[in-house]
Amino acid sequence: MLHLRLIVPADRTDEVLRLLGGTVGSTHLVVLPGAARNPPGDLVMCDVAREAGDDLIGALRGLGIDRAGSITAENMDLTLSAHADEAEAEAPGEGSDAVLWEELTQATDEESTFSVTYVAFMTVATMLAACGVMLDNAILIVGAMAVGPDFGPLAGISTALVQRAPRLVGRSLTALIGGFAIAMVLTAGFAWMMNALGLFTLRMVEADRPNTSFIWQPDRMSFVVAFLAGIAGTLSLTSAKSGALIGVAISVTTVPAAANAAVAFTYGDYGQTWGSASQLLANLGGIVVAGTLTLLVQKGLLSVRRHRAPARRA
Repeated sequence: MLHLRLIVPADRTDEVLRLLGGTVGSTHLVVLPGAARNPPGDLVMCDVAREAGDDLIGALRGLGIDRAGSITAENMDLTLSAHADEAEAEAPGEGSDAVLWEELTQATDEESTFSVTYVAFMTVATMLAACGVMLDNAILIVGAMAVGPDFGPLAGISTALVQRAPRLVGRSLTALIGGFAIAMVLTAGFAWMMNALGLFTLRMVEADRPNTSFIWQPDRMSFVVAFLAGIAGTLSLTSAKSGALIGVAISVTTVPAAANAAVAFTYGDYGQTWGSASQLLANLGGIVVAGTLTLLVQKGLLSVRRHRAPARRA
């Protein structure tokens, strides 16, 4: 269930109440006249089945409530109510399959912010991966994958393409390209410093490194794995199952590839540099393609469900 909290201008309250009352899957309607102060208006609250939430929020925005007042939606972890059970049973589809496009757009927009914190996470992850590839330590590689924040901008690109939001595309690309560029430059400097300290050596770069050599040796499976991870990551975002993102993070070779490219370039091993860059591009492309296709399928299923949905309550 979703909990909606609305601030509605007093002269629009009746219109909003008719909309809420006629929405299949809504219940627990509460109206507090004149309770809102900034902006002024009536406070209207209700619960709605998640599968009906996207249509309702879109209708409220169509009435201009987001401009004249406010719309706040919260996911409810526990609701003990026969009315809620009845509302969820009436709403078409399953809540776990529902996509809240406004929520997804906002979440990916926030995750695609090119901030100091984002760059810091990206840089630390890339440096950690550099230690992993030089030591041929798979555990460090997995840790670096989990720390890397690059899935946010990748999901932002997919969302923006499906929702036709050019601003989000630009924001996501800036974070993705800028984050990797800065992280790789700083990691190259880190590798130079570690070499000066005797902790990184050319022999380590030229070693076979059986546990991590896949990083600079991309093949068709690299794209397949990234594609599958992109599907899983997108589903985890749209279904609010954020824990699945950890699995996605440790299944794609983006940050380690960037790290090895930076280190190999520092030592003049341009073969490894190109191989790592190819691995990075294959993984980034696979995730974006998979994420975009997954969202398109979900949008198509949503359109079918809307056509089959029962009429609103009178």
